[in-house]
Order: sequence, then C-alpha cells, then structure tokens
Amino acid sequence: MKLKPMADNVLLKAHEEPETTASGIILATTNKEKPAIYEVVSVGPGTKDVTMAVKPGEKVVVGKFVGTDVTIDKEEYKFVKQDDILAVVTD
Repeated sequence: MKLKPMADNVLLKAHEEPETTASGIILATTNKEKPAIYEVVSVGPGTKDVTMAVKPGEKVVVGKFVGTDVTIDKEEYKFVKQDDILAVVTD
C-alpha cells in the first residue's frame, strides 16, 4: 500500500540507528523513547500559501509529540505538517 500526503503534509519513517557501546555491543531497543530524527518518505504538493521545502530521502528533526502515527504493512509512519519540522539533518 502506498500513501500520498495531501496539501502541506509530510510522511515520515523513523530513522533508527542501533545503539552500540564503545566496545561494539548492540543495546536492546525496548523501553526506548521514540526517535526525533525521521526520514522523509513522501511530500504533499503544498498549498497556495505553503511551498514544500523538504524532499523524499532527507532526514529531519520533529518534535516529540507532533504528528499522527500510522502503521501500514507492519511499518510505522508519522504524518506531520511541514511547519512541525524543526530542522533538516545534514552530514
């Protein structure tokens, strides 16, 4: 199933990197907070007042309690308004 955001909505997928110790041991992910960094999956066309500034594939930072969580095909996604995106992550 494919989701296409409408208006100035952005579809995000959690960008989780495994946490490891200095010696390389991967830590369990239970009881972990939701990530603040997400990958942009799809972007709506915008509106006459909002020009979309993010593109699919970019990594972004969003607030902890924003957006609507959706589970499709056992994958977790989040819909947010472009205004809810705090920053674009650059290398």
